[in-house]
Amino acid sequence: MNKSIEVQVACIEKNIPPVENIKRWFCASLLNNIENIEVCIRIVDEPEIQHLNQQYRHKNKPTNVLSFSYLDEFDQDTEVHGDIILCASIIQKEANAQSKSDLAHWAHMLVHGGLHLQGFDHENDTDAEIMEAHEIKILDKLGFNNPYAINNVVNRES
Repeated sequence: MNKSIEVQVACIEKNIPPVENIKRWFCASLLNNIENIEVCIRIVDEPEIQHLNQQYRHKNKPTNVLSFSYLDEFDQDTEVHGDIILCASIIQKEANAQSKSDLAHWAHMLVHGGLHLQGFDHENDTDAEIMEAHEIKILDKLGFNNPYAINNVVNRES
């Protein structure tokens, strides 16, 4: 088993969780018997993530998380190779706007990014429901509440 998880902090935000938490939350997202992991988790500022979002998704705005898998679909059952890019200031703004703890939202974004690296997406309602169910279950195991619930009401637009 090869396991390489690198965390890069390329911004000056203050509320970034400890590297140990970042790695633990990412590893919690791994659903199958993953034999090989080679992942870089990069924490960036808004200009960097906006540039990447424009370059790869053709959306000229900052976003919370981007995931880039370097494997074909058939390899994603046993391997995870890719990058997760997180924008610290966007995650902080969203946590505040959604009245969530910073740590809960960071954990959610890392689990979300990790699931993307395993081939999950939310391009249609069925896929979104599957991905969200995994997120809710994983986050519950980590001790966090359902990220889509607001006052015990599920909000699928988050």
